[in-house]
Amino acid sequence: MSAPRYARFGAETIQFLEQLAANNNREWFKENKTRYEEQVLDVALRFIQSMQDPLHEMAPHFVAQPTRMGGSLMRVYRDTRFSKNKIPYKTNIGIQFRHEQARDVHAPGYYVHVAPGEVFVGVGMWRPDSDSLRRIRERIVAKSAEWQRATSDKAFRRNFKLGGETLTRPPRGFDKEHEFIEDIKRKSFLGVRNLSGDAPTSKGFQRSVESSFKAGEPFMRFLCKAVGVPF
Repeated sequence: MSAPRYARFGAETIQFLEQLAANNNREWFKENKTRYEEQVLDVALRFIQSMQDPLHEMAPHFVAQPTRMGGSLMRVYRDTRFSKNKIPYKTNIGIQFRHEQARDVHAPGYYVHVAPGEVFVGVGMWRPDSDSLRRIRERIVAKSAEWQRATSDKAFRRNFKLGGETLTRPPRGFDKEHEFIEDIKRKSFLGVRNLSGDAPTSKGFQRSVESSFKAGEPFMRFLCKAVGVPF
């Protein structure tokens, strides 16, 4: 069966996430596992499936993989091994469309976040490894005009704001007077677009995601060049 052209989330999906936040324990989740699979898991996988063709058209080296494990849908189970917060489950839907080489190298990605009252689309790299971070910073210095074009692009600026933590001081080896030193100080290179809380259940949700991803092209292209993967 072919994937529907456009997909969205239902009110029951958001309601389940709200209830999970109020009952974040293994007993409740076990009792409601079937609801999770029907109202969250299957719905998210259908959305990922419906993104396969449009994503391939706009960014052919990125993958929409609608599988229960190891694909674009991030696990609902939190890794609590090294965290003081022992709450077992994530109360959001996280979807990451990774680069085809992401298993071997750190690469940019596309991201969709759905949670009650918190919905956003992201493009770029969150906390890249030290080598990738250095290469991005060096490319900003070497290709300053290209960086400026990417981040000042009208469609990009209309959709995204750069976010994430930054260093308090310039990284070693970089000129503190450089015109883009505030960008060079970034620990992450992320463009984030916040959407309304009811966006996931609207008919235009997937269109908004697709248009946002398209608007992120110059930024994503710059990062791909920086880390040495094809866009």
